[in-house]
Amino acid sequence: MIQLTKKGQSINLSKDTHTSLGEISVNLNWNQKPSSGGFFKALLGGNKSADLDLGCLYEMQDGRRGCVQALGNAFGNLQGDPYIQLDHDDRTGASTNGENLRINGDKLTDIKRILVYTFIYEGAANWNEVGGVVTLKYKNGEDIVVNMDEHRNGKIMCAIAMIENVQNQTFNVKRLVEYFDGHQQMDKAYKWGMQWTAGRK
Repeated sequence: MIQLTKKGQSINLSKDTHTSLGEISVNLNWNQKPSSGGFFKALLGGNKSADLDLGCLYEMQDGRRGCVQALGNAFGNLQGDPYIQLDHDDRTGASTNGENLRINGDKLTDIKRILVYTFIYEGAANWNEVGGVVTLKYKNGEDIVVNMDEHRNGKIMCAIAMIENVQNQTFNVKRLVEYFDGHQQMDKAYKWGMQWTAGRK
């Protein structure tokens, strides 16, 4: 296991020269722990825990851009564009497998960059009680782990990691853990240039 512990720390995925990267899984898991009381308990609606959603922004080599997330039912496609798919929406954090983004590493040359993020869909933006952990798994190397151990309560969105194409040979994974008020602010910070409207799930 390799942990990216400092902002900006990065690592290239290992690649056998005779094979492709294969399927890459990005897993989000978090604590199913309700707020202890007071103001946050009221915001959470009693003992209701936060609902975290995993998602990503993507940019293809031809310039097309979009997102994969449960909000708006944009679950993506593993075998067709954008070669990224969200497996399901864990509404409670109770799923032992959390939520997973699957990336088709065989289509490395089609993908320019992927911004992995999570946001609190329901509940108070109280990140220090969430205990989020993101783990990237792939066939050729060790698991890469980013712990969301830096917190900015009150911000509903966290950009976790940037996955970037390296000369069509492999992907580089860089720790971000930057917090934002929402999709638009995160989009602007990383210069994605998309138009955002309210969505539902």
